[in-house]
Amino acid sequence: MSFPDPRHNHEHCTADLVKRAERICARRGSKLTAQRRDVLDCVAQSHQAAGAYEIIERMAANGPRPAPITVYRALDFLLAHGLVHKIESRNAFIACSHAHEGEPAALLICEACGIVAELDSPDTFAALGRQAAAQGFKAERTVVEISGRCGHCAGSA
Repeated sequence: MSFPDPRHNHEHCTADLVKRAERICARRGSKLTAQRRDVLDCVAQSHQAAGAYEIIERMAANGPRPAPITVYRALDFLLAHGLVHKIESRNAFIACSHAHEGEPAALLICEACGIVAELDSPDTFAALGRQAAAQGFKAERTVVEISGRCGHCAGSA
């Protein structure tokens, strides 16, 4: 996925994500409860990462303030189902922009505007996995975060 234009109509991104979430949950026999859907909607409000307490504030703007543990449990569910990514360096979450069926994706983080994009690179991740295995290492989770400036921000600098 390329970086979205900051002026694009984001409603389509959110609608597509919710439809994908419903399909994934139905296929796996999981439930996309109202609480989980609300958390997903709040994470998906923009292509910028949101921390758990920002998500709580977004939810409180539309209804009762959820308990932090409730939001963290929903985020754990969404992470396990590949619907959100955790940006480890910021302890924040971003909606998964497309289905890559659990395969890792590098996260490109713009330091200027805060937009995050996913970069699929299956050959690179496979090579890293082979190199790790050659050293007797069994990877359990792969996180690649690349910080810099997106084309929109780099062009305006």
